[in-house]
Amino acid sequence: MKERIALITGATSGIGKAAAMSLAKQGFVVIIHGRSEEKTQRVGDEIRMATGNNKIDTVVANLFLLGEVRKMAATLKQKYDRLDVLINNAGGVMNKKRETTVEGLETTLAVNLLAPFLLTGLLLDLLKKSPDGRVINVSSNSHKLNAKPNFGDLQLENGYDPLRAYGNAKLFLIWVTQRLAGMLKKYGISNVTVNTLHPGAVATNFGVDSNLGGFLNLASKLARPFFKTTEQGADTLVFLASSNEVKGISGRYFVNRRQATVADKYFTTENENLIWAYCEKQTGISVSDLIVGS
Repeated sequence: MKERIALITGATSGIGKAAAMSLAKQGFVVIIHGRSEEKTQRVGDEIRMATGNNKIDTVVANLFLLGEVRKMAATLKQKYDRLDVLINNAGGVMNKKRETTVEGLETTLAVNLLAPFLLTGLLLDLLKKSPDGRVINVSSNSHKLNAKPNFGDLQLENGYDPLRAYGNAKLFLIWVTQRLAGMLKKYGISNVTVNTLHPGAVATNFGVDSNLGGFLNLASKLARPFFKTTEQGADTLVFLASSNEVKGISGRYFVNRRQATVADKYFTTENENLIWAYCEKQTGISVSDLIVGS
């Protein structure tokens, strides 16, 4: 059997790094993504040393920018003819003040929703060449706690709040994952599955640099000693990437290795279709064309 190839975004720290370490120990070819060339190379070397696995590759891109997502995908497609696992882990809570990227997108939506949507679409042809292709999107329980979407103002130009923006993006990520699972089934693509998960509250640098406001900054700091370790937080990620128990399961949401329920307060087929169309418009791709393409 060929060595399995896994790409993990946001893999230079936190649960992404822990997942990379675990999959490297299992003998995967692991492609580590980061934003900093120096740090990404350093983490790659660290994983090689710790695991004895020399098949650790690195790729650098700023996933806040869709242009860089496209370049990253093109680089990977030149280098690899197959991808077995795509873990869309990169993301984060932004600052109290609303910000946009140079491409004009609200930053939370750009990195937590549009980047994984685009990267998955562009790498679908590589995943389709795997006998067991798996896409794993890191969502959050924030989709239940903080989401309050305004479908006429998806980028929250009015009523912006960092936790609301994050909850919305993670809710939308679940919806597009469910929709993609259905489309793959519709077109007879049974060898590629897509799922989401909530890793739990993990003691990482996630959100540490975000200015959420005085009270939330303090509350987050006080709660950190009670959070999961990075290894514990990465457990479900690794499970979904490597376990035969979930082979063929698609369109589901996992917590602690178990299938869990998704908040349905805002869900309608119309809203899901709206989010899907929005993602296709912003990223400039037609996923159905990519599914049926070569």
